Amino acid sequence: MTKSDDKKLEALARKNAAKAAKPKPEKRRRYDDTLPPDREEDLDARGLFDEMKKRDF
Repeated sequence: MTKSDDKKLEALARKNAAKAAKPKPEKRRRYDDTLPPDREEDLDARGLFDEMKKRDF
């Protein structure tokens, strides 16, 4: 590889690393405004069940 190819590759790697570093927001959609806000343990349980859905048993 030439030096210009190396520089282009490094720039692309930095660009992709910056994209990967951005965390996804954990905000859930709210369809009913009359529902009480989610409690912290509800969010933990939801995360656990979301992870369980991804796995095969």
